[in-house]
Amino acid sequence: MNYFVLFLSLILCAFLEARDIPKLKSRVMDESWSLKSDYKESLETKLEMHERETGNQIVVYVINSLEGENLEEYSLRVAETWKLGQKGKDNGVLLLVSIDDRVLRIEVGYGLEETLTDVLCSRIIRNEITPHFKSQNYEEGITEGVEAIIRAIGGLYVIPPPKDWSHLGPLNFLGEMDPGDDLLPWPFRIGASVFVLAILSVFTYIAMHAPYVGWLVYFFLFPFWSIFPTAFHGANVGASVFLIYAVGVGLYKIYHLVIPQGRRRMKKIRKSNFGGSGSRSSSGGFSRSGGFSGGGGSFGGGGSSGSW
Repeated sequence: MNYFVLFLSLILCAFLEARDIPKLKSRVMDESWSLKSDYKESLETKLEMHERETGNQIVVYVINSLEGENLEEYSLRVAETWKLGQKGKDNGVLLLVSIDDRVLRIEVGYGLEETLTDVLCSRIIRNEITPHFKSQNYEEGITEGVEAIIRAIGGLYVIPPPKDWSHLGPLNFLGEMDPGDDLLPWPFRIGASVFVLAILSVFTYIAMHAPYVGWLVYFFLFPFWSIFPTAFHGANVGASVFLIYAVGVGLYKIYHLVIPQGRRRMKKIRKSNFGGSGSRSSSGGFSRSGGFSGGGGSFGGGGSSGSW
């Protein structure tokens, strides 16, 4: 008996704490006082005309706070309580906005799920509504969202086909990292590019001139010379920068490895930057007068070694 009373008490508390659902009085319900009266009248007329022409019922509900409620659960409860859409057609849509919580949801009736899909709703929220909400322009965001919902129901708001990155060849995977229209602001992109370039240049110099370990550093830098330019400037720029690095530095290293003049030049660079052998006299050989002395020739590492 005690458990039964406890169970009833928990259910009663849940109902008491649940956020109230007001009576549906219009197609634009604003409890937050964020929308101007003339705007609400204009939007109400627009939604009424759409309902008369198509039978689809779209309602906008703006509140201050969810008061601890779960967004998805409360939105569904509101839509079901108001019974939006026609019976048997289930062609109702609810746009719920919670100002203080900074969240919103598009609740779609069963009859419109094939045209107003979850993917389209997500795109409408991300591309049409939230950019205006971030600047507290709620009326513009709601207008753009409602118009996009209407166009989506009519088959006019569609997701554009994905970009074709086949022209990048083996680097087409960079297209998956392309930020698209979400590129960072120019000042930040320039500053970040200069910072990253300064760091990568140090390691690139090591890759170009360091003996042995230079090849390891050269390949190690591959992802860095592709990911950062792609993130800052897009896949096309990222692929171009990567190819310039990979081909340019690669040819530079091969030239200094194969060509005798390159080997001599590389040896001088290595001695001046990465340390060389012991000191010698200005004459290039032993300092003893009249002693044997070399003629100042250079070596590039050619020859062979053996063991027994």
